[in-house]
Amino acid sequence: MSAVPRAAPTPLAERPAWRALLEHYQKIRTLHLRDLFAADAGRGERLSVEAVGLYLDYSKNRVTDETMALLVRLANECGLAERITAMFSGAKINVTEERAVLHVALRMPADARLVVDGADVVPEVQAVLARMAAFCDEVRSGAWRGHTGRVIRNVINVGIGGSDLGPVMAYEALRHYSRRDMIFRFVSNVDGTDFAEATRDLDPEETLFIVCSKTFTTLETLTNAHSAREWALRKLGDARAIRRHFVAVSTNADEVAKFGIDPQNMFGFWDWVGGRYSMDSAVGLSTMLAIGPENFRAMLAGFHAMDEHFRSTSFERNLPALMGLLAVWYNDFFGAQTAAVFPYEQYLKRFPAYLQQLTMESNGKHVTLEGAPVGVNTGPIYWGEPGTNGQHSFYQLIHQGTRLIPCDFIGFCQSLNPLGQHHDLLLANLFAQTEALAFGKTAAEVAAAGTSARLVPHRTFEGNRPTNTLIAERLTPHTLGLLVALYEHSVFTQGVIWNIDSFDQWGVELGKVLANRIVPELTSAADPKPVHDSSTNALIRRYRRLRRGSP
Repeated sequence: MSAVPRAAPTPLAERPAWRALLEHYQKIRTLHLRDLFAADAGRGERLSVEAVGLYLDYSKNRVTDETMALLVRLANECGLAERITAMFSGAKINVTEERAVLHVALRMPADARLVVDGADVVPEVQAVLARMAAFCDEVRSGAWRGHTGRVIRNVINVGIGGSDLGPVMAYEALRHYSRRDMIFRFVSNVDGTDFAEATRDLDPEETLFIVCSKTFTTLETLTNAHSAREWALRKLGDARAIRRHFVAVSTNADEVAKFGIDPQNMFGFWDWVGGRYSMDSAVGLSTMLAIGPENFRAMLAGFHAMDEHFRSTSFERNLPALMGLLAVWYNDFFGAQTAAVFPYEQYLKRFPAYLQQLTMESNGKHVTLEGAPVGVNTGPIYWGEPGTNGQHSFYQLIHQGTRLIPCDFIGFCQSLNPLGQHHDLLLANLFAQTEALAFGKTAAEVAAAGTSARLVPHRTFEGNRPTNTLIAERLTPHTLGLLVALYEHSVFTQGVIWNIDSFDQWGVELGKVLANRIVPELTSAADPKPVHDSSTNALIRRYRRLRRGSP
């Protein structure tokens, strides 16, 4: 299917809904959540949505019914429904690379159909999943053995960006469901320490490497992969051993074979799968090895359930659309530069890091699809930490600092590791934090508690800090799929409003190109004269001088 034809759209700041929101913001920007709740006894239940196993409470946002109606009107004016249809139908909505955006096809059921460029892609996806499952069953059962006949006990995923952040997040999130007699590690940083620490206590005879690189030319990944090859061969000796200790997730069979990996052990994916949207493709091979094919398919089913909710539900009750529109509201009207995500679940400790790439690589753009300046702020900075850790770290700034930081809180009603009252205490903290952020504590309340006048300003909490609260029954593979797809589609919603391409990442390329130019200037025995700005030249000369003096 060809790229979506687009006439030059009305600039966002000139849209009627945007102008109406600007006027509305001026009217309500000083409204306090205390007053909004006091005026509406049913607000907490009314401003909530429950769907596909997730409950979203968005009542503690600085919005009224009129706000939400205007945000939905903005979504309609910006063609969100049409853009959703285009994505799900295989249109080439990644306009700068002329590609379809079909991560949604990765989790479609086997009996679905999705035709792209004249071919139904679902059978291809299912075929790769079947090959992955067969391979995982072999490794997990011990039928697949290393070169010397030893069972594989260690799996190391070698990738970077989406080929690392997704797999490592999913492994940590679903560790409860993983094989505890196997070790799973992840190498991404080109810093040799990352590789050295990942392999220090492992035996090459029992170790399997998964090299994830679509082109099999990614500099960081291939540097680590070659170090892994050398590490393995130092003990295994025979180059033929590579075929039993390395598999690839790639589309470049020639380079895979040149490395020594049997192309039969290459698991492919497609150019319509962006790296940060690929954890449910063959890039998730390490996840499937850890949790098994059945749990992996349950995760895919969670993704698909959220996909169907997003494509078929009115925006007033649509979880990703609501979260995306609220993100635009705070980013562009309140001027909030960051957004925080706090999962009150230790297994989700890498979820905020995963969302950083998903959100900031997708929407860190300054021009529209047509190449014109966006004219408004895009892409807030996402960050966060799990559970109560942050309460004793950075919550002070959120509660009493001068910056407005919208927060998402994620909690589960059942613990995967029940231990005394731990889970009740954990969830009590979650609920207490959203209450404290919303309502704060007035100077009068502080004084009434007997606080000295001198300390009253220090103990006053302004409140009026907005939060979303997401609640699910328990963390399962299915729930993880729901959560990831929820944020994927929220990011897409924001990108549609800003009229940007959420699926390219040209900003990643420039630094890579310059790094390739600098490498020979650092390593050449001839000490070539660096040809950069005075700062970079000085840094290169200093590095060369000190590098020669290192052990």
